[in-house]
Amino acid sequence: MSVPRVAAVVSATVADAAKAGTHRNRRLTLNRSKKHQQRCIPAGAEMIKNIMQISAQEQLEIMKRGADELLVEAEMLKKIERSIKTGTPLRAKLGLDPTRPDIHIGHTVVLNKLRQFQDLGHTVIFLIGDFTSLIGDPSGRNDTRPPLEREQILENAKTYHAQASKVLDPARTEIRYNSEWSDPLGAAGMIKLAAKYTVARMMEREDFTQRFKKGIPISVHEFLYPLLQGYDSVALKSDIELGGTDQKFNLLVGRSLQTQYGQEEQCILTMPLLVGLDGVEKMSKSKDNYIAVTDAPSEMFGKVMSISDTLMWNYFELLSTQSAAAVAALKASCANKQMNPRDAKVALALEITARFHTQADADGALAAFEARKTGAAPESMPEVTIHCAEDSMLVTQIAKQADLVASTSDAGRLIEGRGFKVDGVVIEDRHLKLSKGASYVLQAGKRKFTRVTLA
Repeated sequence: MSVPRVAAVVSATVADAAKAGTHRNRRLTLNRSKKHQQRCIPAGAEMIKNIMQISAQEQLEIMKRGADELLVEAEMLKKIERSIKTGTPLRAKLGLDPTRPDIHIGHTVVLNKLRQFQDLGHTVIFLIGDFTSLIGDPSGRNDTRPPLEREQILENAKTYHAQASKVLDPARTEIRYNSEWSDPLGAAGMIKLAAKYTVARMMEREDFTQRFKKGIPISVHEFLYPLLQGYDSVALKSDIELGGTDQKFNLLVGRSLQTQYGQEEQCILTMPLLVGLDGVEKMSKSKDNYIAVTDAPSEMFGKVMSISDTLMWNYFELLSTQSAAAVAALKASCANKQMNPRDAKVALALEITARFHTQADADGALAAFEARKTGAAPESMPEVTIHCAEDSMLVTQIAKQADLVASTSDAGRLIEGRGFKVDGVVIEDRHLKLSKGASYVLQAGKRKFTRVTLA
């Protein structure tokens, strides 16, 4: 199948999916009563009507769809039945730590599930872990996570709401920061909280057990992380908490603490983890193998195209809005050599890019990607003017000042590896100088282009 044909088919698929997934608007009143707190309050009868329109069993099936595990199903069914009977929405919670300024598409796997809770009429709480980020989540770690300064955490958290709103309905999302209740705990409160969980129970955690067996240090403050995440559930009185499969231990701690604080235990729902661009580790900001939801269209498209043909199906299953049957049919077509896997990947890249930008942006990213394959520069690219005191400047210095590379050494390595071009010509001399008073198109690697004017 040709690329233009793929683009046409996927455009229709995305349009149909968007039409089928259109969400009914509901009137809401917004009350911002505290700093760092945004509560959404449904307009009474309208939200209650939505909850009561769908049976408890149907809601349970929607919640389970695509999930790895729901604990405990019988408890969850009773919660839903009570919600329908009383007209009181359930409180569904998801927490993310702002360890980097970007939310990545791996997070959207669970964010999509949280959106389903919104559309069922339940209260969704998007919790930003500005306090727990000071500790660092030890989940899936084979070493101690480096600590972050509060200033960096707050800076990273600034855009989290806007990024999450690419999936969640911002008008129906309660935004909270766990410093609201964790800061006031103080030393005395922290000691009381620590007394509610044993070291033996904490060492049941697989990553702690493995590190202990291998003699890899475990810092005492790492034990506090699951306790504080669990305490979030107490503070928010959550009915269900969502997370990736790597979060199961932390979510179960929340159930245990709620019991000790006289609350009904939350249910937990875990979603599969998206594998990162390296094809090995889970997608993670700290592993730098992620696609940010704020990546430019061409960058996002190119990153999706960089994954392996095998990994592509994991992305289809967890990120595509196409039905399981449609994905299975696509996979069969590739296996039977009726379709080139590259065309399927183009379809995936178009769908993901269009979701976080626009269809026009996705189509433009495809065109730019194809242009780069032929060695042609994209029509649109960053432009920068560099002022030089001499009549000419080293190309390595120009590359660094144009932000194409992190250092002149990186530029030199690219040149030595034949990965740097000027006006479409491969540069082999790292000592090459470009003359002042002219414009040049510089290309670093496959995807980075900048038009530079030397003045």
